[in-house]
Amino acid sequence: MRRPFFCFTVALLVAALCAAGAAGAEKKLTIGMVVKAPSAPYIQAFMKAAEDKSKELGTEIMIRDGEGDSIKIMEIIDTYMTQGIDAFILGGAVDLRTLVPGIRKLNEANIPVAALDSSPEGGVVDFFLSFDLAQSSAKAAELFVEGIKSRNGGTVPKGVVLEIVGDNADMFTHACTEGFNSVISRYPQLEVAQGEGKWNNTDSHAVTSDLITRFGERIVGIYVQTPDVMAPGAVAAIEAAGLDPVNYGIAGICIGPEGIDLIKKGKMLGAVEQPAYDGAALAVQYLVDKLRGNPVPKIGDTVVVEGAIWSPAPVIKNQWADDGAFVVLQGALVPQEVGADDPRLWENKLTK
Repeated sequence: MRRPFFCFTVALLVAALCAAGAAGAEKKLTIGMVVKAPSAPYIQAFMKAAEDKSKELGTEIMIRDGEGDSIKIMEIIDTYMTQGIDAFILGGAVDLRTLVPGIRKLNEANIPVAALDSSPEGGVVDFFLSFDLAQSSAKAAELFVEGIKSRNGGTVPKGVVLEIVGDNADMFTHACTEGFNSVISRYPQLEVAQGEGKWNNTDSHAVTSDLITRFGERIVGIYVQTPDVMAPGAVAAIEAAGLDPVNYGIAGICIGPEGIDLIKKGKMLGAVEQPAYDGAALAVQYLVDKLRGNPVPKIGDTVVVEGAIWSPAPVIKNQWADDGAFVVLQGALVPQEVGADDPRLWENKLTK
């Protein structure tokens, strides 16, 4: 009589262990995320996408503001590791070298890392998701030059173009300038006057105003690296000088709700959209897939999703980090390639 009881007890124990193993395999994962400037619309898109995708996948997301300060970001990383995060997302920083020790700590603990907007310049970044900054800037610069031609009888006259950049300490700025220069350098008659807008409208207003005062009627165009956080300031400076923004053909990359509004009002020629929402959603998806042993994009792949404006996305080696994949998302030129009202633009998702 004891043998059947023993078998039944063993069966229950085995069933309990299997259930525990299954629960362990699908434990609720926790992702720690650091962002900069959470009030900026594109950062809000990062956060909303990460929250939406985490909810969909049944994972927990913790988001903190690193204030663009690498030392603070590393302190947050230490805190997250103490809390037992399973994965980490860097949603923007300024000094991408100083924070590398924090990335390497995550690597040593086998915590996968994803980066958005800009990549740490060292350590292993499993997934860097962004558009190609130089390539997208070149596309915007081509539009910018076409605007100059259309305002000058089909030719590019001798004159000055203003380039309102972000922060010269940021790799993002240098990559954007590289793309801009790859086009503008074909026109030696153009002199480039550069000013730092510091990724905000107050500084972009001030520097644009100063440059307008300095170069006056010699200016044939004004290029704003990231219109989402600097074009309203530049437009305000133009208008304060009694001038019409339409005569300067403002273009750049990263639109934001402000840029969409300026395009619709005819105060901005166009811009390449930053696939901010899509990049953050994919970062969460790929980190969760990696942790759960599901297939993830590898270097040499091309990610294709029917109907997605960021697709096709080639996967190449991350040139900034020590190792890892760079998923190169497509950026649509608005309104030339995609209309300003297109519901796939995150700016329209956010405002809706």
